[in-house]
Amino acid sequence: MIVPTTTTGIGNMEDDIVKTDLLIIGAGPAGAALACFLASHGLTGIMLSAAPGCAETPRAHITNMAALECLRDVGLDKPCIEKGSGGHHMLHTRFCHSMAGEEYARIYSWGNDPRRHGDYDAASPCKHVDLPQTELEPILTRGAVTGGWTLRFNTTFLNFTRPSPDVIISEVRDDVSKHTYKIQSRFLFGCDGARSQVIRELGIPLIKKPGQGLALNVFIEADLSHLVENRTGNLHWTFTPEKEHPKWGWASVTRMVRPWDQWMLILLPQPGADVKAEDMLATEDEYIARARELIGDESVEIKIKDVSKWWINETVAEYYSDGNIFCLGDAVHRHPPFNGLGSNTCIQDAFNLAWKIAYVMKGKAGPSLLDSYNVERQPVGVDIITRANQGLRDHHHWLKAIGMLEPDLQKRLEILAEFEDKGEKGRKRRADFRKGIDNTKYEFHGLGIEMNQQYRSQAVYQDDEPGLPALPADAVRERLISTYPGMRLPHAWLNTRVPGKQFSTIDLAGKGRFCLLTGPGGDRWKEAASKVAKEVGVDIVSYSIGWKEDYEDVYMEWCRIREVEEDGCVLVRPDRFVAWRSKELISDPEGKLTTVMKRVLSL
Repeated sequence: MIVPTTTTGIGNMEDDIVKTDLLIIGAGPAGAALACFLASHGLTGIMLSAAPGCAETPRAHITNMAALECLRDVGLDKPCIEKGSGGHHMLHTRFCHSMAGEEYARIYSWGNDPRRHGDYDAASPCKHVDLPQTELEPILTRGAVTGGWTLRFNTTFLNFTRPSPDVIISEVRDDVSKHTYKIQSRFLFGCDGARSQVIRELGIPLIKKPGQGLALNVFIEADLSHLVENRTGNLHWTFTPEKEHPKWGWASVTRMVRPWDQWMLILLPQPGADVKAEDMLATEDEYIARARELIGDESVEIKIKDVSKWWINETVAEYYSDGNIFCLGDAVHRHPPFNGLGSNTCIQDAFNLAWKIAYVMKGKAGPSLLDSYNVERQPVGVDIITRANQGLRDHHHWLKAIGMLEPDLQKRLEILAEFEDKGEKGRKRRADFRKGIDNTKYEFHGLGIEMNQQYRSQAVYQDDEPGLPALPADAVRERLISTYPGMRLPHAWLNTRVPGKQFSTIDLAGKGRFCLLTGPGGDRWKEAASKVAKEVGVDIVSYSIGWKEDYEDVYMEWCRIREVEEDGCVLVRPDRFVAWRSKELISDPEGKLTTVMKRVLSL
């Protein structure tokens, strides 16, 4: 594999073709995570980014349990936790007049509600962290390069041709030297964000719903540590209904970037405002003046680090792959940051795809296994763009109740006065506001939308199941814990007979291998796994969980959630999703397991 290692000093490459099996376009959360996961399978290649380096502004920040479980598989969860801000920094989402001033309401968020602790503890061994993209991307790109990948910044993907199904010729430009050259690869991965050139070149149709307008990100340095002792939280809706406000800065979601001296003001324009009008632009002084109003403390020194704008999209690609070209991340799903689903879904796209690419490249699976990537992940994309946009719409109710949707200042003042009324008018106004705030719980406790993915593809064996399990009535907030094929392996704490450090069921699975879990009386499953692994040429590790077995079900939680008998089994894919299960020991475990593995691997 010919791999020049830098973007400069590579000579005249117009007539050269660089060769690699794997070419990733984009080095953000999707592309860099994919490179890390592929490296864990011993696969390397070239990753290109048009940017000059890793993200300079925080952008995505919530890293949820589902994404951390993926990163845990390759040992990258620890640096993410070390660099991120833990749950105690994310205690509340607040609704307030200013950071220093009056507070109208607050809601527990990201698993911190005392009534939800148990749900989050049962869902995963991981916990949410607030990890700005400026910290996440270096962790991922460093992991990729350490794993053997070549990373070239300042390099733009231009187009591609496909002389044959397994040969893709990409034309790229070194934006430092201005030279164009070609890279030949077997696989091409479009991880190049919301303006994906790979998507455009493929002509993949996008399913678009009307957008919800423009937003401005104003990244500031402002030490607010003296304010947060009684205002702890990483998200603060700040708004001034009793004042006139600039059209470009109607309200702000004031987001912690670093405790407690870096913040992002996500400024939302006045609803209905012409976002292309000249008065939507502001000077640095005007941004600082508005920031000072929203902070509410004249003594705080404010420094603007960056200003950028973005459009609130509700867009998903109709399909994610075309032959040996696969698209993932923001290239295929574009949405606002509500529910914190963006970079997390990018990482999970990559984790789903990486093991399949590795198995096909190593001859452990048939090529049609790759078809399951689109079948499994595109519906997830539909769900997350819908939920993220609904998360924004969910704020409509309290905004209306407190008068923020009323353009006329005098009417806003009348609405605010109603809150002071001790009679029926005031009771209704206050009740409407409470209901509106309560409606935001779907954004800040969306455990279900984060964890309830149900895969249905040829890479999941569901023939022995009577039907799909019903999701909870509140599938956005509630997690369905199940070993049903196509769902993520449930978490339960395990230990050894003489106790050591506890570990999770998910720690037994992953690491590029299939995993079979059984219990007392299931030795024949373990024997079958050993034989079938040799027959189909893949690794299948097997463990027995239970009384004096390989591992102890110390809290007796696994026996409650495994949904199979002690002598049954649960077969788990390398991405820790359940591939198949048997409710009990059967007469021919080896034959059945062979059938299942060949189906799942498209052999």
